Amino acid sequence: MPREARRPSALRLWLRRRRGLVRPAVRVLVAFGLFGVVLAGVAAFDPASRLYHVADGLTGDAAEAGLMVREIQIEGAANTPRPMIRTALGTKLGDPILAFSPQAARERLETLAWVESAEVERRLPGTILVRVTERRPFAIWQNQGRFAIVDREGRVVTTDRLDAFGPLPLIVGQGAEKAAAELYDLLRDAPEVLARTQALVRVGERRWNLHLHNGADVLLPEGQEAPAIARLKQLQKQNALLDRPLAAVDLRLPDRLVLRQLPSAQPAENAGNRRGSGRG
Repeated sequence: MPREARRPSALRLWLRRRRGLVRPAVRVLVAFGLFGVVLAGVAAFDPASRLYHVADGLTGDAAEAGLMVREIQIEGAANTPRPMIRTALGTKLGDPILAFSPQAARERLETLAWVESAEVERRLPGTILVRVTERRPFAIWQNQGRFAIVDREGRVVTTDRLDAFGPLPLIVGQGAEKAAAELYDLLRDAPEVLARTQALVRVGERRWNLHLHNGADVLLPEGQEAPAIARLKQLQKQNALLDRPLAAVDLRLPDRLVLRQLPSAQPAENAGNRRGSGRG
């Protein structure tokens, strides 16, 4: 069939009948497309600047609306100085509260020596709440002529006001701060021994001596502190061993008790009716 004799398709007939409606719609679509291209170009040109101005505008509007830090509440801080906590928070009264980051403040607080953990809340319109859990003083640590208060994990919490925390165990020597808690717990189960102990002395970062109030030293075996203290507890109950004028009690041999006399005292026999000499 010749081309000029063909009938127009149904789609062509539909478009011809609605030509007056289609042309305005096309113009609208083209206009929206050009507008989208312009917006995309602006965003690609400087998106950070646009976001900054939006955030800055929100903060300014919040300040104008009264969303400022008006109160800082601190709970649980008995030993951490309040000014130190406020400095770690990184904000002050009158600052925009929406610019304050509780997460960042918590991380800074937990770097303070006394602070074991912290919770920080931002309560609109103007309150910051801080809850602090502090480390508990465990012992006075003496090392190379210096003294410090440490917790059970051996972390130094302060070097000031050593007498402000009540009677604390005295631990001595390098490494004593990290290992003393386990030994002290053993001594708490032997109150007769603990009451006569003045200091827990770490020797060579591997074993312990107990320095008694009467000046004597009890030499404990490395890694066998529990049975040695149980043995010492029994000897004290039966023979009042720790009340004798001795220079040292050596428990490092499992089958022998070696007693070292004071230089001015008469020689004494050990528990096995043998005369012993101390080991270095």
